Amino acid sequence: MENTEQLLPEEPQSDISGQEAETAAPSELELKTAELNEWKDKHLRLVAEFDNFKRRNAKERVELIQTAGKEVIQSLLDVLDDCDRAQKQLEASETEAALKEGVLLVFNKLRHTLQQRGLKQMETRQAEFNADLHEAITEIPAPSEEWKGKVIDELMKGYYLNDKIIRHAKVVVGN
Repeated sequence: MENTEQLLPEEPQSDISGQEAETAAPSELELKTAELNEWKDKHLRLVAEFDNFKRRNAKERVELIQTAGKEVIQSLLDVLDDCDRAQKQLEASETEAALKEGVLLVFNKLRHTLQQRGLKQMETRQAEFNADLHEAITEIPAPSEEWKGKVIDELMKGYYLNDKIIRHAKVVVGN
């Protein structure tokens, strides 16, 4: 005779009250809930990361637009310096008034155009020396105690382009 008990499937064991014994493994619903929570967390992190990316990208785009002409303006700074020197010579000379007025008009138009593009001249005279803004060419003895550590003379003007330094001022500092 064959053993028929081995061929029959086992029935779940029940405790005294007739309920099936719970196994230690989590149910399928708990697994799916945990997986859903994990996907929700990943989704929230991805959305936050994308928002940060958009914000960072917009900020970089604004900075790029503001400094797009930086190289052109930097190359014009030497021309602007020459204009300043020529203006000082014209004001000191006895040239014809109409010629003087015409040249000064061109110089002022150049300055005004660059200012419209965001160029701003750095104010350095009698200011405290700041290594972030100024480049000290030399130090000389200060004429008085109040001039120590201050800019006595400006050899080359410093400039900002949209509040960013594009050229440091070259100055003489009192010590």
